[in-house]
Amino acid sequence: MRILLTGASGFIGRHLTAALLRDGHVVRAALREDIALAPEVERAVVGDIGGSPDWRAALAGVDAVVHSAGIAHAGPEILPERYRQVNHAATLHLAHAARGRVGRFVFLSSIRAQTGPSSATVLSEADAPHPTDDYGRSKLAAERDLAEIDGLFAASLRPVLVYGEGVRGNMGALIRLARLPLPLPFGALRARRSLVAVETVADAVRHLLTARDADGAPLAGPFIVADPGPLDVGEIVAALRAGMGRRPGLLGVPLPLLRAGLIPVGRAALLERLDSPLVVDGGRLARSGFTPAVSSREGLRRLGALLARR
Repeated sequence: MRILLTGASGFIGRHLTAALLRDGHVVRAALREDIALAPEVERAVVGDIGGSPDWRAALAGVDAVVHSAGIAHAGPEILPERYRQVNHAATLHLAHAARGRVGRFVFLSSIRAQTGPSSATVLSEADAPHPTDDYGRSKLAAERDLAEIDGLFAASLRPVLVYGEGVRGNMGALIRLARLPLPLPFGALRARRSLVAVETVADAVRHLLTARDADGAPLAGPFIVADPGPLDVGEIVAALRAGMGRRPGLLGVPLPLLRAGLIPVGRAALLERLDSPLVVDGGRLARSGFTPAVSSREGLRRLGALLARR
C-alpha cells in the first residue's frame, strides 16, 4: 500500500516508518516543513496540521492513513485550546479529507483517552472512558468524532506507557536512572503498570492496516495495546539492567522517606506517576488475531542490551 503517515519524525513515527518500509509499503510522510528522511520515503509538506492544511496533494494515490502527529503529552504549559485544535480538530480535518479516498484510517490515540494517570481496576475497551485532563479529553473527542464519519473505516489505537530507543518523558527519565552505575531506591514500590514496546505499537498499526472483522470489514473503533506482563518500577529497572549485564541494584527505601528525598530535587511528580497502578487488558486486539511479540520484561531486557551496545 501507499500509506500517508503523519508524525513520521517523532518517536513512534520513526519506528512506524521503518516497520512499514520493511513490509514493502510505500510511505509518504506528511511534514510541517521539508526535512531529511530515509531516501525511500516520499515527502509531502503540508505545514502546521493545526492550521487546516490542504490535504489533497498529500492524499493523492494513497491507500491508507496512519495519523500519529499531535501533542503527545499532558502539561500545564499547553492551553486547552491547543489540545482541541491539534489533537481533535486537526484529526477530523484530515479524516474528512481522506473519506472516500482511503480504505483505512489508523489514529494514534492514547490510554489517556480512557483513564487518568492511574486506575484501581484492570481496564478494557468495554469500560466507559473517563479521561481526567485536556490531553485525554482531546484524544477521546477525536476518537468519537472519527467513528461518526460515514464511509471511513477508522481504528483508534490506545497505547499505554511506551518504551523504546529514543523515548522521552517519565519513561525516558527512568531509563536514564537505570543506566547510572548506582543503586536505586525503588525496591519497595509495588504498583504495577502495563507498558508497551514501541515495536509492538508499530506491529499493532500494521495489523490494523490489514485485518478484518468477522464480517469481512476493516477493523474500526478503539483498541488498547500493551505488552503482556505488567511490572512495578523495581522490575522495570531490573529488566533494563539485566539487558545491560548488571544486577538490579535496588534498595527498599520506604515510600514516605523516598518522597521526602525527591521533593527538594523536583522529582516527586515522577515518583507519584511511577508508583500508581495502571493495568489494562487489550482484549479487542487479541480477539482480532494480534499477539504482542514480547513481554514487557523481555522487551525492556532487549532495550537494555541495545543501550549497552550503544
